[in-house]
Amino acid sequence: MNTPPEPRFEGVPPPWRVIDLPGRGPLRLRDSGQPANSDPARPVLLLFHGWAVSADLNWGSAYAELTSRYRVLAWDQRGHGSNGLRSRRRFRLEDCADDAAAVMDVVGVEQAIAVGYSMGGAVAQLLWRRHPHMVSGMALCASAMKFRQTIAEYRDFALIRLACRPASLLPETGWHLAERVASARSGRAPLVDPEFDDWAAREVRAGDLGQILAAGVALGGFDSSSWVGDIDVPTTVLIGVDDSVVPTARQRQLATALPQPLVVEFSGDHVAPVVRADHFATQLTTGISWLHGG
Repeated sequence: MNTPPEPRFEGVPPPWRVIDLPGRGPLRLRDSGQPANSDPARPVLLLFHGWAVSADLNWGSAYAELTSRYRVLAWDQRGHGSNGLRSRRRFRLEDCADDAAAVMDVVGVEQAIAVGYSMGGAVAQLLWRRHPHMVSGMALCASAMKFRQTIAEYRDFALIRLACRPASLLPETGWHLAERVASARSGRAPLVDPEFDDWAAREVRAGDLGQILAAGVALGGFDSSSWVGDIDVPTTVLIGVDDSVVPTARQRQLATALPQPLVVEFSGDHVAPVVRADHFATQLTTGISWLHGG
């Protein structure tokens, strides 16, 4: 298992531990344990990151706030980051949801709140659908029922599919195509500073390019619109009000389709957890607290 790049965020992240997932192999994950002097009845949080990034890159700036209140479990999804499970199987979001259920079984957690950002929101929804008894609530951040609706989105996901072939033959060409799509969709300048940006780029490129691109293809095919209204656990929808990657209107559609969710807005675009870290962490904590009444 690879040694990950040095994290670049404030505070002390949850410690690493390695567990063995039956039929899948070893998985390195962050497990904060139960916070000192906290109510043992407080729920456990599962953190699911977005497409192409890692758990640390997505959630690093929120770890300190969340682990002071909750036991937090976070890991890289299949093919992502330094530690995501590597498999020759075709990438499926359903497998990511099943991985989460397997993690809970191994670490002895019966129920948890599923917290998902962007693609991670799709994984959270699928965890509820496939293992409903394991989910006590959800926080869906900058996410959607469908990620491919407009002509531009159909084009972008087609480019991701197109990049899968050069990824297997010419990895650098595959990375170039993937980064071109990501840049075109987000339109972002550098994230924080050159040092952080260098760490972030290494964190992304630590992943398996073929699996990351296949995850993008799977995300383009995700559609929960026929069943998301059946979700029967408390749900918070955190909406990025300046998001162009998952358009704000699409995030509001998700909230409208759910039965009586709490809607919490946060300022910033799709990389708000990095560039508006304190604000995002505060809004996220507010949304999670509502799920369990305090």
